[in-house]
Amino acid sequence: MTVVNFIIAVIALIVAVLAYQRVGGVNDLKEQVKALQSLKEKGADLMEKLEKKLRKDESEEKQEDE
Repeated sequence: MTVVNFIIAVIALIVAVLAYQRVGGVNDLKEQVKALQSLKEKGADLMEKLEKKLRKDESEEKQEDE
């Protein structure tokens, strides 16, 4: 019975590996990571621009109050 369980487990492992490769495998994951890094950089740039704009507006308001 143990041998049958082992054979079924090996077959399931092979099927899982084939399915993983069919949907893209490691290459697809690498492309997704690159895309997320690109989005992270764009988001950081936008946040930096927003911060500069807000700080500029705050300094203008201070000067108007004085």
